[in-house]
Order: sequence, then structure tokens, then C-alpha cells
Amino acid sequence: MKTIVSICLLAVTPFATFVWAADKPAPAAVSAATTTVSGEVLEVKDVEIYTYLRLKTKDGETWAAVSKAPVAKGAKVTIENVTVMNNFESKTLKKTFPTILFGNLGGTGKVMTGAPAGSVAVTDSAPVSVPKASGTNARTVAEVMTKTAELKDKSVKVRGKVVKYNSGIMGKNWIHLRDGTGSASANTDDVLVTTITPAKVGDIVTVTGVVRTDKDFGSGYSYKVLIEDATLQP
Repeated sequence: MKTIVSICLLAVTPFATFVWAADKPAPAAVSAATTTVSGEVLEVKDVEIYTYLRLKTKDGETWAAVSKAPVAKGAKVTIENVTVMNNFESKTLKKTFPTILFGNLGGTGKVMTGAPAGSVAVTDSAPVSVPKASGTNARTVAEVMTKTAELKDKSVKVRGKVVKYNSGIMGKNWIHLRDGTGSASANTDDVLVTTITPAKVGDIVTVTGVVRTDKDFGSGYSYKVLIEDATLQP
């Protein structure tokens, strides 16, 4: 069964101001079981870390947002790992858009000359053993995941291995960190970290950020525990 989606703009970072040709672009249909959308690029808007594409798909026109990449008008592109955001207000554009399709740019054709590296990374399932960070507020992954009442809204320092990395979603990079503590069956061996600092799978880093609980970003991005707005150091 198809659901109707159109596009709005993520405004987590500054955007170039421009005017839409219509209040509501023609909708595009995406299957609930589909995670990709393909089409021809009709218009390109580059901002600080995002590229916005008006696409002509087989079901109509839609806008999509991806991590900044060189894409030319007329390119045939595929947006992978699609997520839909609803009712987003762009303060820069001074407009609320019903929805936005955003995801990762796939490689389709010569006109499109590249996709952002590291946008999606398969989880590294190799055994992990990383010594605990030193200094004030140092915690293990397991401690962050199990001592939420104690650590809620407090700064922590955690050292671990990046086992999964998604970039440029809602203006942030999303990192899954493990250090060998905790239990996979109890979901205490992996902590989500949001940051503006880039990283890659396999990096051993020390993150410093604030523990948040029951955080709901909307559109399915809901987490019982995470470390938010973190800084990263090797």
C-alpha cells in the first residue's frame, strides 16, 4: 500500500533562502516497504552540509535532502535508507513543510559525481575491548546504559569503538559506541552518541557529552538513553 509523501526542509543548520514555486509540491508515493526513491533531478539547492533535490519520480515530484554532495540537474539519482520527517518548520525559510524525505545518496549515473562517504556504515560486530576513559565523569558504556536515574542530564566521558556511523541526519552525526562492557541481550553494550564531529567505523574515540533519557526526535527516532551533542577526541 502506498502512502503519500511530499517534502519539507531540514533546518538544523543554516540554509540559503529561496522561494518555492508552489506552496505544496506535487506528492510522490513511496511504498511502506520501500527504503529507496529514484528519480531525475529537476532542481538542486546546496547549503552548508546538505544538498536538497527536487526529484521527478514515477509517482510525481518530491523533494529530498541528503548530505552535501555534487549533483547536477538532470542526473538520475537514488535516495537510499529513506526516512520521512513530518511538519517541520524551517525558520530560515519561514515556512512549515508537511514532510521531508531524507536519506543517503546512492551512486547512479555519470552526471552525479559522488556520494558522502560514511553516510551509512554496517555495524561492526567484532569483539570490542576498550579501556575505560580516565578523569572526571568517566563512565563505561554499560554504566551509561544502566545508571540512567543517576546520570540523566549530566556530563559523562566514555571511551569506545565506533561500530556504526550515520552522517548528516538532522544536522548531526549519529555514532554507536561500544567498549566491551554491558550485555547485548539486555541492550546495555551499545550507546548512541550525537555529535557534529565526523568519525568512521573502527575509530577508537573518547566522547564527552550529556546523557539524555526518553529522547524523541520524531519520525521513529526515539531512544531510551543516548549521549547528546558530544565532542570527540582520539
